Parts: sequence; C-alpha cells; structure tokens
Amino acid sequence: MDNHEGIARVRAALAAAGIEDRTRLFAEPARTSPEAAQALACDVAQIAKSIVFRGEGDRPVLVVASGANRVDESKVAALLGYGLGKANAAYVREVSGFVIGGVSPIGWLTQPAVLLDRDLLALRECWAAAGHPNAMMRLTSDELQRLTQASAADIAA
Repeated sequence: MDNHEGIARVRAALAAAGIEDRTRLFAEPARTSPEAAQALACDVAQIAKSIVFRGEGDRPVLVVASGANRVDESKVAALLGYGLGKANAAYVREVSGFVIGGVSPIGWLTQPAVLLDRDLLALRECWAAAGHPNAMMRLTSDELQRLTQASAADIAA
C-alpha cells in the first residue's frame, strides 16, 4: 500500500510544498471521521473530512470540514454563487483520483473550487485522508489552508 498511486500523489504534493511527509498507514480503513479519530486517538473535530460536490459547469467543489461538523450545502452554494449537485463515487474518482473514504484535500487530478471550514483554523493540528482509506496525514491548520489555497468560511450546519 505504501506505493499506492493516490498516496504517492499526496506525498508528492507535500514534498512540492516543502512539507515533511507525516502520513500514517493503517491496517484497517478509516472511512468516516469517527473511525479516523478512533484510529488516531484524537478528537473527531481534528479530522479534516473532504466532501465533494458537482459545481457549476460540472466543476468539482471540495469542502474540507471538521469531522465534528455537518456541511450546510445552502451556505456553500451562497458562498460560491451557484448551486451544487451530488457527486457519486464514479465522479469523485474521476475528478480527484481518490476513492470515497480516502479523498485527500491535495493531489487532485482536476483542480476543484475549495472551501475550508473555519472551525479547522482554530485547531493547532488536524488529520486528513492521504489518498487511500487506510492512510491519513497530519497537518497544521495553516499548512492545510496553504496547501488547498482555500478560503475559510462558516460552512457548518
């Protein structure tokens, strides 16, 4: 699994940004925020979950949210200025290159519009998927924002 293409893309994005590789691989998948928090022995709020939508012109939209928050789609649509559609597993794989449960906020095949849950910025560090359901990476909130080039916003329901 260490040579998995998704994990390799994430590690390459970290290296390109000059950020040390702090990925952790697990024997069991951590597809949900509670599963990831349990595996990492951290608070569920520290999990930076990636939620993908179909945006205007079929452009992907990525919302990176605290694992403790539910995303309010109407807030996201208002911030972007256009409606959102559901993204099925095939669409997520096509635009990101990752399977659901392992969608990283970095290393995408197609650059998405990105919004970052402002609640993540209050944390010293967070954990995000690293390209595979069995891989997570530790980042500071500043690193996460810099890597994603995302605007921080109130997106919680």
